[in-house]
Amino acid sequence: MSKLIIRRASAADAPAVLAIFDEVVAWFLTIGNEQQWGVEPWSAQPHQQARVTEACSLPGAWVVEDPNGTILAALVLGDAMPYVPVATEPELYVRLLIASRDAKARGVGKRLLTFADDQARVAKLTHLRVDCYRGGTGALIRFYESCGYKRLSTFDVEGWPGQILGRAL
Repeated sequence: MSKLIIRRASAADAPAVLAIFDEVVAWFLTIGNEQQWGVEPWSAQPHQQARVTEACSLPGAWVVEDPNGTILAALVLGDAMPYVPVATEPELYVRLLIASRDAKARGVGKRLLTFADDQARVAKLTHLRVDCYRGGTGALIRFYESCGYKRLSTFDVEGWPGQILGRAL
């Protein structure tokens, strides 16, 4: 973990981040989770290619790479997503967090959420929010809870069940 590098992302990182999405989608299929992100690789979907490229281009976009330059995870911080309720106080929103299933990436999700805390402090913000898939086994919600987030509310986007979680620093 200590040899991993967190650096600013750019549109040039989108293919590597899409490859992580493809890897996670393939893993989801092996565990019977077809509802979270579908069954088709994101790299084969033009709208997901555009979405990930745009996300990687945002000022709050970061990637984690190993010493060989292999991207293992991505984090995008910024304003809340348009489908969630407006924040009641200034916040930093975790717009995207994804990590490879590769053993080298183990623990990187928690490390990136700690990094998000640090970014909030630098911006003099004391609240963070994130949303995630509310279906399946609930493991993703429990992951965020293990990182100090608490359930705030639920939402639905065209049949996709979501959970909003928040954290005060």
